[in-house]
Amino acid sequence: MITLQNIEKVYRTSSIETLALNNININIRKGEFVSIMGPSGCGKSTLLNIMGLLDEPSKGSVAIAGQPVKSYRDKELAALRNQKIGFIFQSFHLINDLSVLDNVEIPLLYRPANGKSRLDHAKEALEKVGLSNRMKHFPRQLSGGQKQRVAIARAIVGNPEIILADEPTGNLDSAMGNEIMSILQSLNDDGATIIMVTHDESMAKKTHRLIRLFDGTQVGDSLLQGVAGAGREWQGASMPSVQTLPSTPKL
Repeated sequence: MITLQNIEKVYRTSSIETLALNNININIRKGEFVSIMGPSGCGKSTLLNIMGLLDEPSKGSVAIAGQPVKSYRDKELAALRNQKIGFIFQSFHLINDLSVLDNVEIPLLYRPANGKSRLDHAKEALEKVGLSNRMKHFPRQLSGGQKQRVAIARAIVGNPEIILADEPTGNLDSAMGNEIMSILQSLNDDGATIIMVTHDESMAKKTHRLIRLFDGTQVGDSLLQGVAGAGREWQGASMPSVQTLPSTPKL
């Protein structure tokens, strides 16, 4: 579903060069729920942005559903993001002047659909996250957990194959964080491929696979045991490679 080969990301200014990612090689299979962990500043969000085609690597290649995207123009990348990828952010990124329903409908404005179709899809997405009774509310009238549910509804309204979640439980208490994880697990059960950046080990353990980063380098890639999910496509295929480097730092 997502293949990264020899990814390097360098940020340059007139006086300094920072290596954010170094020689990253990852293959995310269709139907996986993958968590990415590591200390602050290790490159997790940079990696997620490259996976989501919001940023491009300095070196290496990215392929989505088997299609290399290096030659894609900006409009083609935008169309691919809109069709295949849903984004969930730690800070929600809701528009305060729009109702919950209007916020969820936004991604569909870039698709050839009429107003009624957009409205129906937005209502359906809100029903999936348990917020059908809040459609006419505004973000300022919602709790943090409710805002994140709206953000999830917006991410899934276009029925994307891939969901990228950057610290989706980071601003929530443990009870609400568990509720958000339950929603993500349900979406994964329905077939979505999910990649989640998190600092929370307990949340990571609820996913299928854990990738660890340290100082921009991939230092671990492990299958996690005890995760329910029989019937997912990736479980019937050959398993992702599992690597544990002998010098893995304790994170």
